[in-house]
Amino acid sequence: MFRALPMARVTLWFLASEAPDAALLLARHGNFGPAPDTGEELRVAFPESPAERYRETYQEAESRLAKILEHCGGPMPEIPADAVAPGLGELEEINDWLRQLWHTCSSVSENEQRIQEEQKRLAALQETFTRLEGLNLDLSRLFRPRGLLDARLGQVPASNVRRLKDALQLAGFVLSVFDQTEGQVFAVVAGPRGGGDEIGGLLSQAGWRELPVPKELQTHPEQARNFLAAEAKRLEVEYGAHCRLMGENVSRFGERIREIRVQLALARPLAEASMQGVRGKRHLAVFSGWVPKRDLKALHADLEARFHGRYQMSSRAPAPEEAGHIPSLLVYPFWIKPFVPLVKSYGVPRYGEFDPSLLFAVTYIFLFGAMFGDVGHGAVIMALAAFLGGKLNWLRVVGMCAGASSILFGFLYGSIFGYEEVLHPLWQSPLHHAGEMLVLAVYGGVGFICATLLINTYNRVKAGHTAEALFDSTGLAGLVFYLAMVFGLRAVFTGEAFGTSSAVAALLGIGVIAAFKWLESHAGLGERLLVTFIETLETGINLFANTLSFLRVAAFSLNHVALALAIFTLARGMDGAGHWVTVVLGNVVIIVLEGGIVAIQALRLMYYEGFSRFFGGDGVEFNPLRLEPGRGQG
Repeated sequence: MFRALPMARVTLWFLASEAPDAALLLARHGNFGPAPDTGEELRVAFPESPAERYRETYQEAESRLAKILEHCGGPMPEIPADAVAPGLGELEEINDWLRQLWHTCSSVSENEQRIQEEQKRLAALQETFTRLEGLNLDLSRLFRPRGLLDARLGQVPASNVRRLKDALQLAGFVLSVFDQTEGQVFAVVAGPRGGGDEIGGLLSQAGWRELPVPKELQTHPEQARNFLAAEAKRLEVEYGAHCRLMGENVSRFGERIREIRVQLALARPLAEASMQGVRGKRHLAVFSGWVPKRDLKALHADLEARFHGRYQMSSRAPAPEEAGHIPSLLVYPFWIKPFVPLVKSYGVPRYGEFDPSLLFAVTYIFLFGAMFGDVGHGAVIMALAAFLGGKLNWLRVVGMCAGASSILFGFLYGSIFGYEEVLHPLWQSPLHHAGEMLVLAVYGGVGFICATLLINTYNRVKAGHTAEALFDSTGLAGLVFYLAMVFGLRAVFTGEAFGTSSAVAALLGIGVIAAFKWLESHAGLGERLLVTFIETLETGINLFANTLSFLRVAAFSLNHVALALAIFTLARGMDGAGHWVTVVLGNVVIIVLEGGIVAIQALRLMYYEGFSRFFGGDGVEFNPLRLEPGRGQG
C-alpha cells in the first residue's frame, strides 16, 4: 500500500510474422508496459523498426473508421477469446476497403448536409412569409424598381412607432404596421419615390432595421405559399430517399464494418507497442518493457501456451540508471481509491518512493473535521455528498468521510448548527479553550513535520542517496535539529531553561547540515560561504514557518464558533420568521463559504507542509497494453 509494486525489466523475442499475435497476447495479459530499452546494445543489435508500417496503416484505418462510424455506427461487437490479430497484409486490405467506403459515405454525408442547409433556409423563408402574410399584398408590385412608390419593409421598437409615424407624415410617407412581437413592430413605410434621402435620417434615429425580402417571396402571397409548400414536399422526398440510402448502406456494409472494428481492436496493441519502440532485425521482433515481478510466472505460462517455445524471454531487476524511467504500479484498497485523484493532482509517486495516499486520506479527513467540527453541518455535508454523481462521483466518498469527521468533532466540541448549549461537549469547546487549542495545533504540526522528515529519509535511502538521508536538512540531521529546537523552546515557554542537551543536539544537527551544504556546493569560496549560510538559515526558517502554519487548524475551529455567534447575534435582533430565516441562511453561508475554505486549507496543509517535503510527484504511471476498442470506435 505504501510503495509501488516491484517491477522487472522484460525483453521478449518473437518471429516478426508473429509480432501482432504477441502484442495481442501481452494486451490480454494486461500487465506488460512497453518501454524502450535505455541501453545501447539492443538498439545496435536490432536497428530496424518492423512495426512502423503496421502502426501507420492502423492509424489511417482507424481514422477512416471513426469518420465512417459517425454515419454507420453501433455498439462495439464482442471480441472473441480465440481471435487473432491481423497481419500487415490484412491490415492494408482493411485500410483500402475503408478508403473506398469513405468515398461512398462522404458523398452521402455531403448530400445530407446539403438537405439540412436547404431545410434551414426553407424554415427561415417560412418564418419571413408568416410575418409578411399580414400585408396581403403582391410584393412584386410593392418593390417594382421603376415604380412611383418608394416602399421599405423593416422593424422598429414599439416605443418609437408613434413618433416615427408623425414624423413620416410630415415628409409625405405612411407607416403601416403588419406584425408585432417582443417589443418590436414590423411595418412597411411607403411614399413618393425620390424622398428616400429625406426619411433616411428619421428611420435611423428611430432604430429602424431593414427587413430583407428574399426573391422567392417577392410575389403574390398565394404564389409564395404554393412555392413554400412545394419546396417542403421536395425536401421531404429527398430526405426520405437519403434515409433509404443510409439504411441500404448500413444493411450492405454493416456486417463488414463490425468485423473491421474487431480486427482494428486486435491490431491496436502492436500499433501502441511500436510507439514505445519495438525493435527488430530481419525475421525477429523484440519487445521491451516492464512487468510486475508477481506476474512474471503467469506471463511465461501464457507465452508458452500460445507460442510453444517460439519465443525467448529474459527478465532482470531495474538498473540504478533506470530509476527515473521505472513506472509505478500502485494497488489501493477500495476505501482509499476516492482519495487517489487528489494525490495525483499533485503528482505520481516515483518508483520506490513512499506513496502518500493513505497518509493523505487519514490526515486530510482529520484536519477537515478539526477545523469544521459541527454535528449539524457535518450531517448536511454527508447528505449532499451522497447525491454526487457523474464526473463528481469520486468526490462522494471524500465528502461523506469529511462530513463524518465533522460530525465526530462536533460531538467532541459540543456544537450542532452553531448551538453550543444543546450538546454537552465530549471533550472541550474551542471558544472556551482557545489557548489550549492553539498549543495542540502546534503539537500536531510538529508530529506531522517529523513524519514527513522520516518519510523523506526513507525515500532517500531507497533511492540510494544515503548521504542526503543522513545529513541533509530534510533528512535525519534536520529531524535532530528540529526536535532539539522544539524541546528547547517548549522548556523556555514553560518558564524553564533551554536545556544543555537540547542546545547541543540542535547545534550538532545544524552543524551537520551546514557541513553537508558546504561539501555539496562546488562554487568559489565566497559563493560557497553565502550558499551554505543561506541554505542552512532557510532550514530553520522553513521548519518553524511550516509548524506555525498548523495554527490555522485551531484558528478555523475558533472561526467556526465565532461566525455562528455573529449569526445568532443578528438573529436575536429579529422576531418571528426573521429570526429563523437569519439562522437558516447563516448556517447555509457557514456550510458553503467556510466549508469550502476549510476544504482548501486542509488541502494546502497536505500539499505545501507535507508533500513538498518528501513527495517528488514526478513518477511515471504504469500504462500496460490492454485489449480494448480503439479511439473513436467505442
